[in-house]
Amino acid sequence: MANFGKGQRKKMLELIGYDFFQRALVAVVLTGICCGLVGVWILLMKISFITVAISHAALAGGLLALVWHRPVVPVAMIFSVVTAGLLAPLSERGRLHPESSIGVMFATALGVVFLVMGVVPEARTQGLSLLWGSLLTVEKMDLFVLAGTTLVTAGLVLACFKEIQAVIFSRELARASGIAAGVFFFLILFLSGAVVTACLKSIGGLLVFSLILNPAAAAYQITYNLKKMYALSCLLAILSGVAGLVIASLANWPAGACVVLVSSFIFFVALAVCPKKRRGKNYVGEKGLF
Repeated sequence: MANFGKGQRKKMLELIGYDFFQRALVAVVLTGICCGLVGVWILLMKISFITVAISHAALAGGLLALVWHRPVVPVAMIFSVVTAGLLAPLSERGRLHPESSIGVMFATALGVVFLVMGVVPEARTQGLSLLWGSLLTVEKMDLFVLAGTTLVTAGLVLACFKEIQAVIFSRELARASGIAAGVFFFLILFLSGAVVTACLKSIGGLLVFSLILNPAAAAYQITYNLKKMYALSCLLAILSGVAGLVIASLANWPAGACVVLVSSFIFFVALAVCPKKRRGKNYVGEKGLF
């Protein structure tokens, strides 16, 4: 056991010296921050399914980019933004219930994904990397995209904290208070799509949904305070990323899957020991949150 422990530590020290592992560490930190922030919005607005729809839209865009021999991230970003842009007016104008409009967009994106993978066989192999992600192959340009997305997301939270808080609680009340609720709702959807797209190559289209939701859900079990929830969600997402990356590197397992499983484990631990469970309180109307 002692020799095994020394061998693992030696392997980790060697890995830290490589550029690809350093880029992966930076990627999981940036991913943790932006996913943690967006996850709080998605969780409290009770639209968690939206990340599934947007992630599949980004995945569809990424697959088409491979077929068209175009850069993956820009095309995937366009698809996710268009999806977010279509969801906002559908919800705002009352043509469909938000869950119904999200379901329609999800089904459309899923149809495009399976169509491309079925019609263009050579896209399957490359498409798998977008499905599962590959943290250890993250490039500098991917880090720039992640850094930019993280800065914009964090900047919006800091600059418009009260407005976002009001929109999360009730768009109708926010609108009655003079807040441009529709604009902020669209920004939330837009940044959700941007975050999903930025994480497409590192975490993967099928797994990023869990990394967005699990840390936020764990933070929600611990605190009612929105500021603390933001901080805890980001911290737990970063912890999930770093721990998952280390486990994957030592065990030669898929990094994205390890990150998601660690985030799920953290959620279940928080659920088991959370103070909210003992107090038996509900989210709506808690003074500590709103």
